[in-house]
Amino acid sequence: MPHRSRLAILLLDLPPDVHPAGLDFWSAATDHPVEPDMADPSWHSLGSFSDGFHLEVQRTGEGTPPRWHVDVETDDIPAEVARLEALGARREADMGSFWRMTDPAGLVFCVVGIQTGEAFERYAVTWP
Repeated sequence: MPHRSRLAILLLDLPPDVHPAGLDFWSAATDHPVEPDMADPSWHSLGSFSDGFHLEVQRTGEGTPPRWHVDVETDDIPAEVARLEALGARREADMGSFWRMTDPAGLVFCVVGIQTGEAFERYAVTWP
């Protein structure tokens, strides 16, 4: 059965010691205000950019190096994980409601459910 997906979110993963500075820097660099997630103090959004692409900042735990990662949103997580594995990705961890994976070069990305609503409907690719 066909499913849809799209590259939707760029996340900046920052450990606690550099999180405030990174958050302030990227807010100023993009001229987008920081919007805290009231349900989770470790998450902040810098909002939507072109084609509904979002920039989010996540405070990670100690020992996680600062890094960027992307989220692929989909209407069928198992089908998208299988499709990406066939292209050379590897499953790293089942996070319950999403999968953390790595691309063939070892870069981290996540396969998540639909996060961007209307942007997903408008820009998602349909896969056979």
